[in-house]
Amino acid sequence: MLRDVLLPESVARADGNGPEIDLGRKRGKLLVLTLGITRILEQESLEVFISGSPDGERWNSRPLTKFPPKFYCGMYSILLNMASCPDVRYVRVHWKMSRWSKGETMPLFGFYVYAEESGARVSAAVA
Repeated sequence: MLRDVLLPESVARADGNGPEIDLGRKRGKLLVLTLGITRILEQESLEVFISGSPDGERWNSRPLTKFPPKFYCGMYSILLNMASCPDVRYVRVHWKMSRWSKGETMPLFGFYVYAEESGARVSAAVA
């Protein structure tokens, strides 16, 4: 099972961006994106977006996809059909955090994002 790590497990306290990742052979494929949240505080949310670029320099103004806002630890998967955006060669993870507690003012999340071709888990199990 070949996974591409789009964002290695990180602990973040503010909005940010991950590194540019070359899709390589996954370009134009149906991908399963998985967001894993390993650490979280109460009363906060995390939004994760995936942006695309043809050259790693110019990034589309609209994300390719996004995960719905998350409030709990867990693993969450969504599909991204790269066939609908054949010019995209690079992807990058962006995240936004918010906190509404009166106590601690800075959010805190431990999370990661990876991508794999749809069906990769089934293919690996059969082999």
